[in-house]
Amino acid sequence: MSSQSETTAASISSTTSFSALRRFFWPIHGHELKKFLPLTLIMFCVLFNYTLLRNMKDALVITASGPEVLPFLKAFVILPFSLVIVAGYSKLSNLFSSDKVFYIVICIFLSVYISYALFVHPNLETLHMSPECLKSLQLRHPNFQHLFSVVANWSSSLFYLFAELWGATTITLMFWQFANATTRIPEARRFYTMFGLLGHTALIAAGYLGTFLCGMRSSSTSQTDGWTFYINYNIFAITVSALIAMALYWWMTNRVLSDPKYGNHDDLIGVKKAKKTKLSLRETFTYITQSKYLGYILMMVVGYGLAMNLSGILWKKQVQILYPNPLDYAGFLSSFVQWVGYMTIIFILFLKGMVERFGWYKAAMFTPVITFLTVMPFFIFMFFSDELSSLCSIAGCSAITLAVFVGGAQQIISKGAKYSMFDPTKEMAYMPLDQELKIKGKAAIDVSGYSFAKASGGYIAGGLLVLTAASDLMVIAPYLAAIVVVVLIGWIVAVKRLSILYKNLVNKVKSRDVKTFTSHNKMIK
Repeated sequence: MSSQSETTAASISSTTSFSALRRFFWPIHGHELKKFLPLTLIMFCVLFNYTLLRNMKDALVITASGPEVLPFLKAFVILPFSLVIVAGYSKLSNLFSSDKVFYIVICIFLSVYISYALFVHPNLETLHMSPECLKSLQLRHPNFQHLFSVVANWSSSLFYLFAELWGATTITLMFWQFANATTRIPEARRFYTMFGLLGHTALIAAGYLGTFLCGMRSSSTSQTDGWTFYINYNIFAITVSALIAMALYWWMTNRVLSDPKYGNHDDLIGVKKAKKTKLSLRETFTYITQSKYLGYILMMVVGYGLAMNLSGILWKKQVQILYPNPLDYAGFLSSFVQWVGYMTIIFILFLKGMVERFGWYKAAMFTPVITFLTVMPFFIFMFFSDELSSLCSIAGCSAITLAVFVGGAQQIISKGAKYSMFDPTKEMAYMPLDQELKIKGKAAIDVSGYSFAKASGGYIAGGLLVLTAASDLMVIAPYLAAIVVVVLIGWIVAVKRLSILYKNLVNKVKSRDVKTFTSHNKMIK
């Protein structure tokens, strides 16, 4: 009991012993490193894999079929399978311990990636529909031409699915759930920004690896051999990184959390001692629809996903025009993610401690506001390229190059804001909830919420492509831009309303924990 009270006291006064300089650069106590460093390295590994997978899936699909297929992939493939993932995860969490669930899920993903590299990619001509058959179907049914591409290139579509679900499952669900379960709110205010600062160096590392692998094509006899080389070594790096993450997770659960100093959860904010209830997947979704609190978190997730999805599709169209070869496309994305990593680290350094200084509301509002301010110039350059042609001549580049640059800057800044501010503040919003909603409510929102946002973008863009029978996204670009603006406004409103509920709930939980701490001291005396 004494050690428990000491741990609680240390958590409550965790930042008082730091100097201003130490609080800014390294607000971590020496005794906390045993818990902090493994968590940070796990985040590094899953983000490293996510970056490599994201670059590979985009290069696979977009250069083969064009970004026009992305809406159909997200609407008719990713959303249905994400619901299956949530149902399966919910079932696994009821049958197995959290560490076994982590290992099982990672192994399932790895088996898909390795199978693609070893067995599927070398036999694409045999496994895929012939180009002549695909072209014939597209000519006969122009309204569904992009949907046929999804089916014809089914292996790329399948890889895209599992690459997309890696981020939603391992990062937003399993890692943050594990972090939330082992981190107290006073620690989270310091740990979570540092997770982002150190963990997002994975983007830079993955970017350099991708650039190196793309540069190795000069030693290949053909572009095809260079692309195969890139895929094989990419999957090898992903496998090694995933195995390291599993080893670190084992170390945390068996060597760190077994220590009462780190593993005793009685004083964690939001953890109830009442008997755990088992919510079914249907009950979880029902609760979300009936809870304003979870509903506003869902609106934040959907707002980010939908706005970035629609603007990202338009930007990727410009990139595909500039880099039609898959290896060139992957090389560009490798450089792009390096800049995302740099921007994320810069944002974290300058915005670190924003929650403590300005409160949760202003920190959570940063991402939607910065996304709104950066997406507008991209739309202006995209729609008024002829009128702004003089800028192209001054810059000494083509209109398409300038559009890629401006759109890339928008994506880099918005993603940096997302990783540095949106993710930590969203995760903090879960912490005052009871343990059951942290696990299954979070699973429903983060996995299906992101997929629903992307699927909604798919339904919107795909529906417009079907109705207009357009072969080019630029035909429907004005409609997509208007929808992005409306979504961003809705996101801002959701943050404002959630901040009121969050403040009230945190105050109630803090009041309860202070009473618990006081009662512990009385028992010791």
